[in-house]
Amino acid sequence: MPLRSMICRRAMRLATAACVVLPGCAVSPSIGVLGAYFPDWLFCIVAGVALAIVCFILLKRLSHERLLGPPALVYTTLVTFFSLAAWLIFFQH
Repeated sequence: MPLRSMICRRAMRLATAACVVLPGCAVSPSIGVLGAYFPDWLFCIVAGVALAIVCFILLKRLSHERLLGPPALVYTTLVTFFSLAAWLIFFQH
């Protein structure tokens, strides 16, 4: 089998796979803010960080922060949890 034929077949397979996958990008989830469009996930991350900061402040005031594990791991997990929760609550259509 000639090399050119193999390259052509590989390109056709790649093009076919791209045609199957790319229609998912047709509708991008975004929110218009003052004429600029921002992706939904950006707002979810901001909400996750804000809620993790609120948890940090509450735990610090109640002196329960020492009961948690390593802060870097705990607060990163809280940001992830709150971000995904915001996504599920507000942006799942």
